[in-house]
Order: sequence, then structure tokens, then C-alpha cells
Amino acid sequence: MAETTTTTLNSEQYVQDILTTIDRDREREIIARRFGLFDRKETLEQIGELLGITRERVRQLEKAVIARLKVQAEQGQLPHMQEVEQAIISQLETMGKAARVTDLSAFLTGENSRTDQSRIAFLSALCPELILVDDTDHYHQAVVLRSIRDEKTIKEVISRIIAAIKKAGTPVTIDVVAKELAIAEVNEVRALASISKDLATLNDHWGLIKWPMVNPKNIRDKIYVILKNNNKHMHFNEIAEAIKDSDFKRKDVTTQAIHNELIKDKRFVLIGRGIYALKEWGYQKGTVADIITEVLRDAGEPLHRDEIVKRVLKSRFVKETTILLNLQGKTQFKRVAKATYELAEAE
Repeated sequence: MAETTTTTLNSEQYVQDILTTIDRDREREIIARRFGLFDRKETLEQIGELLGITRERVRQLEKAVIARLKVQAEQGQLPHMQEVEQAIISQLETMGKAARVTDLSAFLTGENSRTDQSRIAFLSALCPELILVDDTDHYHQAVVLRSIRDEKTIKEVISRIIAAIKKAGTPVTIDVVAKELAIAEVNEVRALASISKDLATLNDHWGLIKWPMVNPKNIRDKIYVILKNNNKHMHFNEIAEAIKDSDFKRKDVTTQAIHNELIKDKRFVLIGRGIYALKEWGYQKGTVADIITEVLRDAGEPLHRDEIVKRVLKSRFVKETTILLNLQGKTQFKRVAKATYELAEAE
């Protein structure tokens, strides 16, 4: 991705100057409150109750004022709009030609407060060359360059991105998705994917929001991601350190809490002293004696102790002496020849 710019817009002043072009106080009040330009955003009902008009009338007035402001912006009759549009377009060009309003505001405003974000959304809605995607159950509020796609096409491409990730069945890098969709601009695919509330990303891999590998919601999910990415067993202390060094949103967990969750979750198997692996790797819960029993049962014949040790070590990270002590000290194992064992008849 190209480096981002650092243009800072005086969004408060620009918004105030634009509002002064609206003749009627009531209409200015509606726009300011609906977009949250100076305080929190308000609903149609809240504004209607305040102004003594119906919810529907508030909606009609909002729509009419915004339409009028857009026409004025296209005709060059709104203050600052050319500067605003150029700054936003320049920033979007470095971000894949689309971005969430929260991310865009971070580069264009000083504090990136909610009010800052609301002002950037309002200004973007008026710019002729920009499309403001509204916040819904499936989309983050975002700004997209009109030159690349219209809103319908934007949402169609996002649906195709989601479908490609579902088809993969596991988190994938965005270049894999771009190749699947035959879209040359990888950064554009990444930017559009970031607009979807149905997707999440972690460590440069994208997946469905419900997949723990990209959106771990609790300690157990985070442990799973760490082990999965490490691709081998780890001591719980190592897991704790890996979580602290990760990109997870919340990583202030104690080693004891991690150990407790490892014990509770069936996805994790204790294979050594404090050492855990994933069950999906073929590990089964049980003591060393249980594993020896499985080895002998699967063999169906007596085995030399060296062979037993070799097979047990495939599923348990323990010392050889621990295995030998279990062989010699447990009644379920019977020596039938020199250093050779089988299951006792009782088994």
C-alpha cells in the first residue's frame, strides 16, 4: 500500500461556513443534529420532537437540504469544497480508493473524534466525486471514489469478496482474493473488504467475522490462533508472551488465566509438562499410560520398549524415562520378553 498523506482539514470551520449558506434556522438545525456536526447524532424522532414536527417531515427536509447543497457544490457555490474534495481524493488514492470514515478522518483531522468523523462524512456526502456509503448492519460508513464504481457496484464487489473468502474456507491474504476475482488492484480489494462488517482481518489474513482465526472474541480463541499460527506445541508461558506481542485488540491477560482456559477447552491437549497442542493435529487427551495403551492396542502385538517410546513421543512431549517408568510400573502392561511389552490380559 502506498504511503498516506498528512493533510489536516479545518473541518469545524468548513462545516460552519457551509451551514451558513442554509437560510432557514430549522434546516440548519436538522442537518447539524442528523450528521452530529457539533454533538452526537440524533434520530428523526428526536429532532422532530425538539422542533415540533413529524419524523417524516424531518426526513423530507434533510433530504431536500442535502440535495440542494450537492447541487451548489457541483456548481462551485459552496465554500471550501474544492479544497476538501482534493484533500479527500488525494488521501483515498493512497488507501486503495476507498476507506472507512474512521480511517479517513484519522489522516484528515487532528483528534479523529466522533465529531471529526461526522464532519468528514458530511463533507464527503457533498463532494461530487465521492460516494458516501452509509453505516448499516453489513457496511461500515465509508467514502469511495466515484471514478472507480457506483454504490451498487461497490456492494456487488464486496459481495464477491465475501463469496471468495467463503469459498476458500480459511483465512487468506488479500492478494489471493484479488486473483480469484481477477482484479488487478490489490489495494482496492483490501480497501473494499475493509468496508464490510461481515469480514475481519488479522495478521494480513482475511476471513468471515465469525471465524476465530481473524476475529478471536475471547482468551480461548486467541490461544487457538497463537497455536495455529505457530503450527507446533507451546508451553503456556510461551502462549502468554505470544498473546502480549500479538495484534489482538485486547491482550492484557494473565498467564494463570491462559493456563485455566487451556485446561477447560477441548480444542487443546496437554502433551507435556505445561505444554499444549491442538487436538485437530491428531493429539488425544490422556495420560502417558493411556497413550502407551493406545500404541499397544493399535499395534496388536508386543513391541520393544524402544519402539513404544518412539511412537509415544509422536503424541507426547515427555522424557523417555517417564514412558519407561509407566511401562514398568503400571499393571496394564506386561513384559513378555526382554524389553518387550504387551497389554495385560485384563485389557
